Amino acid sequence: MGFQKNIHQKMLQIPTISIKKNNKMKNLILSAIAMAFVLVSCNQKNKEAATTNSETTESTSQLYACPMHPEVTGKKGEKCSKCGMELTEPVVQNEAAHDHTDGSHSHNDTTTVEVNTEATSVTQTTFSTSEIISGYLKLKNALTKDDTKGAANAGKALYATFNKVNTNAIDPKLKTEYIDIADDAKEHAEHIGDNGGKIDHQREHFAMLSKDVNDLIKIFGAKQKLYQDFCPMYNEGKGAIWISESKEIKNPYYGSKMLTCGSMKKQL
Repeated sequence: MGFQKNIHQKMLQIPTISIKKNNKMKNLILSAIAMAFVLVSCNQKNKEAATTNSETTESTSQLYACPMHPEVTGKKGEKCSKCGMELTEPVVQNEAAHDHTDGSHSHNDTTTVEVNTEATSVTQTTFSTSEIISGYLKLKNALTKDDTKGAANAGKALYATFNKVNTNAIDPKLKTEYIDIADDAKEHAEHIGDNGGKIDHQREHFAMLSKDVNDLIKIFGAKQKLYQDFCPMYNEGKGAIWISESKEIKNPYYGSKMLTCGSMKKQL
């Protein structure tokens, strides 16, 4: 009888032991799952942080160039030091090639910079302000000599030059701006051409024409060295600029009356 009682008690203990073992196993499984979740979360955060750092580094190191002056580079949206346009063209940086010409294996520490100027190549290679500037300078020089007839002829020639410009050769991003300036300049050139013998009237339009030519040079540049001069007395003391090919002051607004009146403001 006692023997049967002991067996019965041991049989009752077996489920309890099994339950405890099952609970321990469940706890171990849950702990393992929790640990795996933590590891996955940490790895994901590390990947996100690495991606963020990579993107930040890439955006910080990326350089942009001026559409008109590719040699001027900086951060996107900064202003070009030469013309004031925003830096928008991405700069591609390539490592310089190894030099093997003398049999040695040397590295060039410099970096070759290539500017993506595809959008502006038409403007730089096809459209040029040279002929416009040349016509303007002939007009300016005639006025410095008080040559109203010569100024009229130069005005007509400049008007014809503007009409010959193929605007399709201009960068689409700058085309509208060019047309606005050119239309105004043509009007002043036409007035100068139609008013031979009225040099004061010619000079009034020349002052406004000079602003237009200055704006064209600022946007499209010039192949020759030019200077912006200023007469403080013209237009009732309001002053007026003109463009010259020489540092020597020869005033087109007063001619022989005050030929050297004025000063050079800057080189263009």
